[in-house]
Amino acid sequence: MVAVLVTVVVNFILGFLWYTPLFGKAWGKEMGYPADMKPDPKVLMKGMLFMVIGNFLFAYVLAHNIEAWSFVPDMDQTSQFSMALSSAFFLWLGFYLPGELGATVWEKHSWKLFFINTVYHFLSLLVASVILTYWT
Repeated sequence: MVAVLVTVVVNFILGFLWYTPLFGKAWGKEMGYPADMKPDPKVLMKGMLFMVIGNFLFAYVLAHNIEAWSFVPDMDQTSQFSMALSSAFFLWLGFYLPGELGATVWEKHSWKLFFINTVYHFLSLLVASVILTYWT
């Protein structure tokens, strides 16, 4: 359970860094937000609360998914990093990438927004997978 909580905190920090100093302006522009827009503090707190809840569910389910990999034959012969990378990559490829592709095409989002979001999702999965694989 400690590994899940650490993953929640690290993932929250990664999200903050990714969508604020690193790509915040580009993401906001691609989402159509004015550059000088300041979110309502109540909306910001609500968003952060739901992000923490989402990060907890993400980490908890990912921990169980990683544990399920241990039942694959010969997986015990694989390095921990390889196991974490496999878990992150296949979850990203099967669940995150298709959703982002659909959103980009159907919702007419830009490919720049697609890359900002999909790279974040992959890195988030990878960091979380590494923490959960090495910690448990």
